[in-house]
Amino acid sequence: MYPDFSYLFHALFGTEPDNWLSVFKTFGFFLAMAFLVGAMVYYLEMRRKAAEGLFTSVRVTIVEGQPATFSEIAMNALLGLILGGKGFYAAMHFADFRQDPASIILSGKMHWPAAILGALLVGGMTWWEAWRKRKDKPETKVIDLWPHDRISEITMWAAVGGILGAKFFDIFDNWASFMQDPIGTLLSPGGLAFYGGLLLGFVAVVTYLQRNNIPFLPSADSVAPALAAGYGVGRIGCQLSGDGDWGIVNQGPKPGWMSFLPDWTWASTYPHHVLNDRNTDPVSSVPIDGCTWDYCMQLSMPVYPTPLYEVLMMTLVFGILWTVRKRIKVPGLLFFLYLALIAVERFLIEKIRVNVHHDVMGIRMSQAEIISVGLMLVSIVGAIYVWQRHRSARKG
Repeated sequence: MYPDFSYLFHALFGTEPDNWLSVFKTFGFFLAMAFLVGAMVYYLEMRRKAAEGLFTSVRVTIVEGQPATFSEIAMNALLGLILGGKGFYAAMHFADFRQDPASIILSGKMHWPAAILGALLVGGMTWWEAWRKRKDKPETKVIDLWPHDRISEITMWAAVGGILGAKFFDIFDNWASFMQDPIGTLLSPGGLAFYGGLLLGFVAVVTYLQRNNIPFLPSADSVAPALAAGYGVGRIGCQLSGDGDWGIVNQGPKPGWMSFLPDWTWASTYPHHVLNDRNTDPVSSVPIDGCTWDYCMQLSMPVYPTPLYEVLMMTLVFGILWTVRKRIKVPGLLFFLYLALIAVERFLIEKIRVNVHHDVMGIRMSQAEIISVGLMLVSIVGAIYVWQRHRSARKG
């Protein structure tokens, strides 16, 4: 596995791992790429629907040539303070930062002289840039702002809501572990529940859409393929880093139809996984013989590489949604089709994933299986509703 880019470069180019590239964590990189890819697909679909007349623009007044405001200078100075203080501290304690960036980034550790210098520098540059572009008479302009022009803001709302929701649902499912180490659990890069991220991310985006009077159903249809694409990219990070989202023990022989594929596509011990701990599920991890690197643990028994399977399944889901998106004319129907597809995908993959199970009316089900059943019901009811609404509108 490749817990950070130094291990990835070792596999690709033969360079030694545990160098300065270690600061670039594989899971974090693909998480960022997931949001970037999702935002790009969302932007393309929102712009296409705007061209079809499903969205309208709003007129916004902007002023050019005026001095920087106090809030603009203060916000940028705060950014400079964080970058300067954290960056210099990380450089002075590079060994600790390379091993665990979150322990510095998400803490109160700071090099205060560098922080103050960074605040003065960035705040001063903000003032200077505005002063350089000043005009004797600031010009007022009115521009048209379309929903697809707000993608960066929507993505930010989705990211904050999604990450908080994913972490909250994971904590709920692993309450005992959270109580033993609350700070470590909160700062851990792993432990993100997909449905938690989906639900709270959805609430955050709907809130933003309502506040800005953006129609929900066309927006939901636009985001459906974006969510599938983003989730698939995110799971690449899970597979490459070995973040613990793997499957149950698999000691069965590889099927004949998979004979042309590497063995790790059927069962993997996730060598050099990012957890780097003996206490892993569903089996403990053991040291790799002869390994002297920072990440030298692997599972004691092979498991199903479920993140890989989810990448393939979400590629199929994305392909279906992208193929039919222009053919479906009922607003909202594509979104409910997406809910049905991910409900099936997640319900199936849960059968071979490591999960906490709950007793639901005598049936052992994981949190994701329970939500999958609920999502399937929502997708059916929602599809019927938007279909009937569309028919009534056409008759009217």
